[in-house]
Amino acid sequence: MSTTASITDQEFALFQRLIYKIAGISMSEAKKVLLVGRLQKRLRHYGLDSFTAYYRMVVTGEHPEELQTMVDLLTTNETYFFREPKHFDFLRDEVLPRHSGPSAFRVWSAASSTGEEAYTLAMLLATHLRSAPWEIVGSDISTQVLEKARRAHYPIDRNEGIPEAFLRKYCLKGVRSQEGTFLISGELRKNVSFHHINLTQPVTENIGKFEVIFLRNVMIYFDMETKRQVVQNLLPRLQPGGHFIIGHSETLNGISEGLRQIRPTIYRKEG
Repeated sequence: MSTTASITDQEFALFQRLIYKIAGISMSEAKKVLLVGRLQKRLRHYGLDSFTAYYRMVVTGEHPEELQTMVDLLTTNETYFFREPKHFDFLRDEVLPRHSGPSAFRVWSAASSTGEEAYTLAMLLATHLRSAPWEIVGSDISTQVLEKARRAHYPIDRNEGIPEAFLRKYCLKGVRSQEGTFLISGELRKNVSFHHINLTQPVTENIGKFEVIFLRNVMIYFDMETKRQVVQNLLPRLQPGGHFIIGHSETLNGISEGLRQIRPTIYRKEG
C-alpha cells in the first residue's frame, strides 16, 4: 500500500457516525485532517490500503482492542496545569473555607485527560484543607491518557502555570535519566484515583458522591442532546448544594435543570 491513504467523504462519514455512537462526539468536517493524521499509522500498522478496510476491521471486532485504540487517538485533548485559573480561585476562596466536618471533601475531574486538572485540584486541596481529609477522582474515555495520568510524570515544560510554592512542595524534579521531567509527589498521588468512564453512558462505577464536579472543555464536542444526557448522568453524583463547573467557552443554557447558575460557568445543585 502507499504510505498515506486518502479518505473519501463517505469514509469520513462512517467514522463521524462511529465516534458519535461510542463517545457522543460530533466530529466536524474541520476534524478530517486530524482523523487522517491520527489513524494513518494504524492503517500502516495493519497493512491496510484504505480507511474503509480499517473501519471494517474495527466494527467487526477482528482485533477487539483496536476500537479502544481508535477512541484513544480521536478523543485525546490538550490540557495543562491551572487552566482557567478563576475556577480554582473560586474553589479556594468561596468553597473550601465553608467545608467543615469529618467527611472527606471530594472533587470529580470528569474529563481528566492526562491528569493535569486532577493534580491541580489536589495541590489546592492539600494546601487549603490542611489536615482535613480530601479525595480527587479523575475519569476519561481514553485508557491511554488515564495511564499517563496515573504515572503523574510530565515533561518539565508542562509545569508552566504551577505557582512556585506548589512546584517546590508537590513536584519532584527529575535527575540523571529523568532530567527534563517532573513527578507529582506521592503525598498528592495517594489521594487521587483515575477511572475509565464514558460520560455519555450512566455512571455505574462505584465512585461515590462529590462536593464539586469539574466538567470542562469537553461539552464543546457534544450536540445538545448529548450534553443533556451527560449532565443527567453526572448530576446524581453531585451532593445537594455542590458545585458543577464547566469551561469558559461552554454553556448549560437549556440543559441546567436542577442547577442554578451562580457565576458564569459555575452552577450550584439545588436542594
